[in-house]
Amino acid sequence: MTEPLRIALAGLGTVGAGVIRLLDTNGELIARRAGRPIEVVAVSARDRTKDRGIDISRFDWVDDTAELARHPRADVVVELVGGSDGPAVALVRAALAAGRHVVTANKAMIAHHGLELARAAEAANAALKFEAAVAGGVPVIKGLREGAAANVVTRVYGILNGTCNFILSKMEAEGRDFADILAEAQRLGYAEADPSFDIDGVDAAHKLSILASLAFGTEPAFGEVAVSGVRHVLAADIAEAAALGYRVRLLGLADAGPHGLFQRVHPHLIPLSHPLAHVTGSTNAVVAEGNFVGRLLFQGAGAGDGPTASAVVADLIDIARGEFGPPYAMPADALLAQGAADAGERRARAYVRLTVTDKVGVLAEIAAAMRDAGVSIESLIQRAANPDGSVLVAIVTHEVPERSVAHALEKLRGSQSLVGEPMWMHILGD
Repeated sequence: MTEPLRIALAGLGTVGAGVIRLLDTNGELIARRAGRPIEVVAVSARDRTKDRGIDISRFDWVDDTAELARHPRADVVVELVGGSDGPAVALVRAALAAGRHVVTANKAMIAHHGLELARAAEAANAALKFEAAVAGGVPVIKGLREGAAANVVTRVYGILNGTCNFILSKMEAEGRDFADILAEAQRLGYAEADPSFDIDGVDAAHKLSILASLAFGTEPAFGEVAVSGVRHVLAADIAEAAALGYRVRLLGLADAGPHGLFQRVHPHLIPLSHPLAHVTGSTNAVVAEGNFVGRLLFQGAGAGDGPTASAVVADLIDIARGEFGPPYAMPADALLAQGAADAGERRARAYVRLTVTDKVGVLAEIAAAMRDAGVSIESLIQRAANPDGSVLVAIVTHEVPERSVAHALEKLRGSQSLVGEPMWMHILGD
């Protein structure tokens, strides 16, 4: 065995404590696989006295997190503080400037500052590794960077947020509405007290922008991800989808082509024949389609101390072996600055749910709006009136440009017949 790889660890929350527990439990095996021991030498967190169920007295305590970047015995800084800016990015910048390797689970920071940090890492000949930033313990980043490296990846998409998937699959199984399931998810710890980052799709958008850059060799472009979440999905939408042979899931989807980079997080109807339709609970799953390898599916636990710590330590093992290259699988200067694709020209089938007043002529008004916008209707279902007199109308369109569906809904938006906002979900095609 050679000299240990020595770690300065910032953040002793669920994941930070999990990293220490994993190194304690599997240390001998990890050392054999890495070719040398991996050991923590210094830690920093907000509260030194908090009981985390681990012994931190054996490590140097550093009050100022930024000082970990200059700890005299540290080879690697592990950033588990979180947040797109502030102490996290300051620490990583300082660590790379000091020539230290960096491992992080911080998807928001990588989504916002990944290109800058990748350039700094390459200039310092240091590692910047972030396997734990996407899908927890699922090795999707390694799969794209290494396993699919010889392929042109044509599309990458998946279920990237466990909170949303838990809520949607629970709504599906029990027929209950969103607000009721969200409250249960908060009680069980699957959702934060303020769940907006998850349920409005921002968390999934961070992850998608990272995956898109790795998959297509493009500069990270989080600001160009079109984002909508799941808070407006009704139990009735899920029931309609089931009747049509689909399940509702929040998908992040990206592809790149001659017309630009397309990135979107949006609820989709997924056919029951597709493997993503059967991903339930808080599980994450990512599909990548390569021109030689075909369809790859990565699936597993997307969060939690064990899976995320596993991904962090896997990155540390790579560094201990000396196995690292450019953070985005090619030099940062080789990444393409590709503009955003025009989503309006994309052709797909769509599910549209309208809640309308129960009166004569409403269906004719809907049909006219669809006709005038050039939208061909594949099926239209009107359900019995609700106690308040409103009626749910569910429409599935033929394959049409998305701009046409948007135009039809804009025409209907000012109608006196409409009760509340329409719901539009894309239907995942082959």
